Amino acid sequence: MAKFALIIVCLGSIIGPLGMASVNVAIPDLAADLHANAKMVSWLPTLFILSSVVFMLPAGKLADNYGRKSVYASGLALNAFASFMCALGDSIEWVLFWRFVQGGASSMIFATGIAIITSVTPAAKRGAALGIASACIYVGLTIAPAVGGWLTELWGWRAVFLFQVPLVVALLTLIALRLTGEWKNQHKTRFDWWGTGIFALFASSLVYGLSVLPTLLGVVMLALSAGSLSLFVLHQSRSRRPLIRVQMFRDNRVFSLSLCTSLLMYASNFPLVFLMSLYLQYVKGLSPLHAGQVILVQALSMAIMAPIAGKLADKVQARLIATLGCVIVACGLLVLSQISIQTSMGYIVTSLLLIGFGFGLFSTPNNNAIMGAVQQHEVGVASATLNLSRTIGNLFGMSLVNLMVHYYLGDAQFTAEQPPALVHTFEIALLMSLTFVAIACVTSTLRGRAGNKI
Repeated sequence: MAKFALIIVCLGSIIGPLGMASVNVAIPDLAADLHANAKMVSWLPTLFILSSVVFMLPAGKLADNYGRKSVYASGLALNAFASFMCALGDSIEWVLFWRFVQGGASSMIFATGIAIITSVTPAAKRGAALGIASACIYVGLTIAPAVGGWLTELWGWRAVFLFQVPLVVALLTLIALRLTGEWKNQHKTRFDWWGTGIFALFASSLVYGLSVLPTLLGVVMLALSAGSLSLFVLHQSRSRRPLIRVQMFRDNRVFSLSLCTSLLMYASNFPLVFLMSLYLQYVKGLSPLHAGQVILVQALSMAIMAPIAGKLADKVQARLIATLGCVIVACGLLVLSQISIQTSMGYIVTSLLLIGFGFGLFSTPNNNAIMGAVQQHEVGVASATLNLSRTIGNLFGMSLVNLMVHYYLGDAQFTAEQPPALVHTFEIALLMSLTFVAIACVTSTLRGRAGNKI
């Protein structure tokens, strides 16, 4: 059962990122077809991540109460439906709405996948299992740009949304026929609707506030975000049935600092794929297919390193391997930060390989440290929190890039006449990413020795 559950989660871990990341390569064609400006286009990845953040903790709590397999399968089905609706869109507003729905479905998948693996895998083999699952995520990310570029060139941007629907239907059939059993807590707890609403207010006001800075409204929204986050922490600490026990962060340094490191690393990496796709197509003049082939080298190196790092994490302290990965990512970003309009493709590919190698070395040991620091009855919430740190990192990094795009490009449509402004945005974003990774190196080092509680 453990092996088959791992196979199911791995297949979902390929399909999910494949559907999410392939869209980035299709953005120029989508923007041209729907007459969308730079500001609207930049919300495509941001709304997806925002929705994932808002619904991640509720999905983890529901999985613990009603079954991790059930929530996982429901997330797959909703993801396929939302993707199909995106393909029918005749306006950017329609696509943005269904991308938001798709992000919520993604939270149901990723909040439960790692929890399922952790529930059925012995602690001594957990690192290897998580390494395989992480590798599958990177396989999805690896082939996504090439698949997205190929589909866009052959059938247009709508095909990028449609192609994953039959894949999800096949996976759901496999789950129904072969994956028996369920994993959930023995006793249900009441759902914290107030906590969910407060957290949604925090995430939404943060994203919107960053997008309209430096206006007064932006400052007010960021203040609202900070206030609602403080209220959420206070509410969770006093609630008898919280979405997440905030004491887990206070009492468990390995858990809290590993999550902080994860947030910083993903904040540095997620905007890179979005901007690199635009840079390669608008600045370097590559086709969607060729741009996708260049971008995939980063995810390919991640996919190669993740299972190796997972096996190492079962034998060597996670913080040592993860910190080394952080340092290698910092070196890759430092190299890439020298990019310009004239930068050669070989230089870009080498930089992306270095970043991918380091990130693959970081991710699995870090995930193993987080899941090994909690008790069995909190596996679902821990899995959701792990993915929440990833999605909040993605959201925060992408929101800052949104701010840069709005400031330097504004309401203009992307055109071939904009390379200087786009390159300047890219340069600032890389410096931001480098700063995040430098802080992550420190938090990773300070986390302490990981245990194996599960």
